[in-house]
Amino acid sequence: MTLVAILSGAGISTDSGIPDYRGPKGLWRRDPGAEKLVTYDSYMTDPDIRRRSWRVRGESRTLRARPNAAHEAVTELERSGTAVRVITQNVDGLHQLAGMPARKVLELHGTARAIACTRCHARSSMKEALDRVAAGEDDPRCRVCGGILKSATVMFGERLDPEVLAGALAITKACEVFIAVGTTLQVQPAAALAGLAADHGARLIVVNAEPTPYDDRADEIIREPIGTALPTLLKRYHRS
Repeated sequence: MTLVAILSGAGISTDSGIPDYRGPKGLWRRDPGAEKLVTYDSYMTDPDIRRRSWRVRGESRTLRARPNAAHEAVTELERSGTAVRVITQNVDGLHQLAGMPARKVLELHGTARAIACTRCHARSSMKEALDRVAAGEDDPRCRVCGGILKSATVMFGERLDPEVLAGALAITKACEVFIAVGTTLQVQPAAALAGLAADHGARLIVVNAEPTPYDDRADEIIREPIGTALPTLLKRYHRS
């Protein structure tokens, strides 16, 4: 059975109303200061950064977003009987909301739908934390130990979860088809997965509006809008 690995980046979720980061209209280009909000050292040492982070989380479209045609196409591929694994750089949880089994989705950068204590590592829902912020706590602390809370995402300056990364590497080496969709392939180590897949003989397909550093390794490059291009592409690999 053909194993299809899909590496998804921010571009797959823009049709859901979530802006990307590094594109021409990306968040980092519009507001370079926003990067501090997701930088671990800044977040841990500056209460003002944390308070702003909580306000931004409360205003974020991420938790209100719904899956789009591209997310649904991935789920349809899995339901057709094809072996599919998703390796995502996104923290929005939209692949799972679209119906992909959680065990088949590896979230390299964590999830924005949960929070974690930086001291005792207790986890709870982001909604619960945002309800506390709405009730007047501008920098809520862990109810277990009083530690600083953060979203359960991997901030700049933090390591990826080694188990998640190991799973991503194993899938990348084993797949016959590797599709990089909506990612600039600039953030390591996720970006290197594209080259690793090609090294191990996978057909590498890049679906992205802008050129990537791995285009010269790709067997196929698709520049059309992801919402229409990805469903068309994935139909090739349906088992039924």
